[in-house]
Amino acid sequence: MKVTQTAREAERRLKKLADPTCAKRCAGFFKTGPGEYGEHDTFYGIRVPDLRSLAKAFYLMPLGEVERLLYSSIHEARFLSLLILVHQFETSDNKTQSTVFRFYKKHAKQVNNWDLVDLSAPKIVGAYLWKRPRESLFRLAKSPNLWERRIAVVATHFFISKHDLHDTFAISASFLTDKEDLIHKACGWMLREAGKKDVQVLEAFLDSYIQDMPRTMLRYAIERFPEAKRKAYLER
Repeated sequence: MKVTQTAREAERRLKKLADPTCAKRCAGFFKTGPGEYGEHDTFYGIRVPDLRSLAKAFYLMPLGEVERLLYSSIHEARFLSLLILVHQFETSDNKTQSTVFRFYKKHAKQVNNWDLVDLSAPKIVGAYLWKRPRESLFRLAKSPNLWERRIAVVATHFFISKHDLHDTFAISASFLTDKEDLIHKACGWMLREAGKKDVQVLEAFLDSYIQDMPRTMLRYAIERFPEAKRKAYLER
């Protein structure tokens, strides 16, 4: 049966997959309480494998319809829209990739939870900017918006996969005084990944900044170190 590539049809399919028990768990896991980072986010309670399966039916959705999904109050609708964007980016020519990147950057504030960022930032922003000037990445890093800043550092995961580590360290250094724990975790994660490619460069970074580094960032960064070395860093 042919699937209508519209946000309305996708939303209808999402509702059929809703699980109220799972939705309640998600609301707690993603910190939706008053004043928390996910405040006002709403969940249907749909498992990620089910969302990926559903996305296969909507990979040709026009950007105007993708935008409608991305502005939904339902978390899984935004997740689905980003799965579609990633697929369209990865399977398109340079012109379409540029269009998808510009669309993503324009609507980046809607990529507004950590899983949405982590799903999409490396595969769209990182992949697009790898062989291009990166001024837009550093503008995101200076944004007052938490999610745009997380996009900036998590996007470098793609660079790391290509043994390009410089911007991971540069952006992480710029976030040493950031007040958000989700930024500390993201930087620590990227530093750890960079260390898999070059542990000496990671250790040099830690030695330079350890006195100013948030403890969460440090703990994530040294997670793969031998126990004795990890303990030594934590005691410094």
